Amino acid sequence: MKFTKLHGCGNGYIYVNLFEEKLENPAEMSIKVSDCHFGIGSDGLITIGPSEIADFTMHIYNADGSEAEMCGNGVRCVGKYVYDHGLTDKTEVAVETGAGIKYLTLNVENGKVATVRVDMGEPIFEPAEIPVVAEGEKVINEPIIVGDKEWKMTCVSMGNPHAVVFVDDVKNFPLEKYGPLFENHERFPKRTNTEFVKVVSRNEAYMRVWERGSAETWACGTGTCATVVACILNGLTDRKVLVHLLGGDLVIEWDEETNHVFMTGPATEVFSGEYNE
Repeated sequence: MKFTKLHGCGNGYIYVNLFEEKLENPAEMSIKVSDCHFGIGSDGLITIGPSEIADFTMHIYNADGSEAEMCGNGVRCVGKYVYDHGLTDKTEVAVETGAGIKYLTLNVENGKVATVRVDMGEPIFEPAEIPVVAEGEKVINEPIIVGDKEWKMTCVSMGNPHAVVFVDDVKNFPLEKYGPLFENHERFPKRTNTEFVKVVSRNEAYMRVWERGSAETWACGTGTCATVVACILNGLTDRKVLVHLLGGDLVIEWDEETNHVFMTGPATEVFSGEYNE
């Protein structure tokens, strides 16, 4: 299997071009290639293929083989791959995902894509649609008992579920202790991604993320979007925020007129190769 590894802010996946390759069991392959000792090492596997309703389609498989609806860093890397590898010459690209069609604007420098701006669509707040077990119309700063303490969470879907929690210290936060407890909490029927966030100004924040099915990753595009939406809902920031992640920075803007969230950030190709089982 020929592959290319790319990352967005350190959130790295193995990309397989289905225009050229056949992949019978991508979920099983994702488990194999994600292993850093016996495989290639990644946060999962993403396939790029044809679409009847967009320019391309992407499917995302986490490191544990589960399929995700959407990946913000992943879709930016899809934009870079299809342009840099000659699958398109357009700088406005539509990608079909499990969370609908995402529209990408490619910023090309010296013939290669450097950054990508993605229209991530409208945030979803209805608890049943996220999904999260809750009684109200929205889950904003709502208490939840996880582990040995009570937290306040704000829940948002950007095509996949997110629980955003504000903390005093992101750097030293015991993510490996509480991340799995949030992910598998009974209030999240499909599990959840959890963002632990420290706001430092009206337009700047720090974030670490525990991703459903992949543990801690260096970045999460949908999670960063959910984080900024949660910041705004809680009155903590303005509508455009620079978010610092372990692997780099993303700029997120929640446009008031369209209600769409826009994400801008880098996409980097690491290497290409051939995987033999």
